Parts: sequence; structure tokens; C-alpha cells
Amino acid sequence: MTTHPEAHTRRDIPLVAIFAGVVAALGVFPAINAFGGAVPITAQSLGVMLAGAILGPRRGALALVVFLALVAIGLPLLAGGRGGLGVFAGPSVGYLVGFPVAAYAVGALTYAFGAPYRLVWGIVASVVGGVVVLHALGIIGLVLRADLSVRDAIAADLVFVPGDVVKAVVCALVAQGVHAAYPGLLPERRGTSPRSAADASV
Repeated sequence: MTTHPEAHTRRDIPLVAIFAGVVAALGVFPAINAFGGAVPITAQSLGVMLAGAILGPRRGALALVVFLALVAIGLPLLAGGRGGLGVFAGPSVGYLVGFPVAAYAVGALTYAFGAPYRLVWGIVASVVGGVVVLHALGIIGLVLRADLSVRDAIAADLVFVPGDVVKAVVCALVAQGVHAAYPGLLPERRGTSPRSAADASV
């Protein structure tokens, strides 16, 4: 028996809205401009990782598209109360555009690893999507909008890496709890029976 597509749509809309709200709520934490950098350190990249790790690639990316659309129309949802089209012309544009891409990458890897959710692979997914992919796009934005060389942009970006690795671990821990409580969010790993999935350890 298959589920009607409209049922999926009705379920997806609130989930996407909730995680767009989660990313916005994380903007309440003050932004930190480390060493006078043009791009602030914020907690919102944690929300990006969580969206992908919990909702999967499609819904996770869509949640961040919705979030960025709200920012674009002027809502001050970015850390520090920033919003409006002007933020997309600044040096942080690569990170902003990278939000939905990173969420998709985290979600795609999480879904590829399948159920049961395992902490180690969850951390790998969050680091690859939420750190490697996001920072690669962020560096491109710094080169294009902050007039930095690739070498200087990488050096500037390194300030964010330790904190984002910590966020990746936090994301995996939170996602592990969510997937344990709602096991149907992830597709079953091939060759894994429902019983073995329930009994699997970290």
C-alpha cells in the first residue's frame, strides 16, 4: 500500500516550517566577529546541519530555502538582526547560499547511511556537509565579495572550522535522539531487518 503524494506534502510543510524556525531561533545567539573578520561566527550553521540530518536532503534543503527567502524579504532572522537583500551582496554570501546546499549534503549522506542512525556516521555526514561543503562555498564567497586571494580566504575561513566541527558532533547527538524516538524518518539500510535496526548499538 502506498501513501498518496498529498499526504507527504501535508506532512512536509510543517516540518519544513519548523526547521526554518529552528535556524531563525538560533540567530538569537549573538554573532561574534572573531579577529575583526567580515563574516560573523553564529550558531545558525548548527540548524543547517540539523535540518539535513533529521529531515533528509529534500526537506532539509527546502527548509533553508524558505529561511533565506524570509531573510531576502527583509526579516531580521540572521544573527545580529540582519536581513534584506543587502546581506547577499556581502562577504558572507557564500555561506548563506551554501546553507541549503550543505543541508542537502548532510541529508543525502545521512539517508545513504540509512537506519538505524549511527553516531559515527552521523558525525561524518555533518562534517562533510556542514563543514566541508559549507566552507568551500563560503571561501568562494570571500574571494568574490571580500576581494581576498584564495589563500587569504582559506586562512580567514579556518577561524570557523573548530566551532563548526563541535556543532557537527552536537548535531549528530541530537539527531541520534530524534531518530531513536522517530525511527521512520530514515530509510532502512539494505540487509537490515527491523529487529536488528531496533537492537543496533552506536
